[in-house]
Amino acid sequence: MEIKGKVFKYGDDINTDVIMPGRWCHLFKSEDLKRHCLEDLDKNFAGNVKVGDLIVAGDNFGCGSSREVAPLSIKSCGVSAIIAKSYARIFYRNAINIGLPIFESLEAVAAIENGHEVSVDMAAGKIINHTIGRDFTFIPFPEFMRDILSQGGIKDYVLSRLK
Repeated sequence: MEIKGKVFKYGDDINTDVIMPGRWCHLFKSEDLKRHCLEDLDKNFAGNVKVGDLIVAGDNFGCGSSREVAPLSIKSCGVSAIIAKSYARIFYRNAINIGLPIFESLEAVAAIENGHEVSVDMAAGKIINHTIGRDFTFIPFPEFMRDILSQGGIKDYVLSRLK
């Protein structure tokens, strides 16, 4: 599973209310969710993000309420992965459960800037910043979590195991 794209970088404590504002939480269709993703933080995000792009952020990404529409809206925009210093635990599990890869790397976040081209090798635990020519490591997911992500989320993973 190759992950490669342009970076949209944000700071610390990006909460679920900013990722998907509460006034839009009644929406459930992918095309509706993506229109409002991060609009209170970056009004141009939904119009500028391309399929395969990545979000890079600081500490505590996804803090706040446990709304699953927050990672769903990010995935609906076509974001292929998030790299952050740390995540709120419930956001972390919600992201994995819906098939949105998320990685933790303090060094990568410090060196990656908005607009950089980055790729991630999930199995090797490597983040490559092609813009500056540097590699960074992270602790790879266990095999079962890589399987959940490769299946597109927990639902399809469980269904594949029942066959």
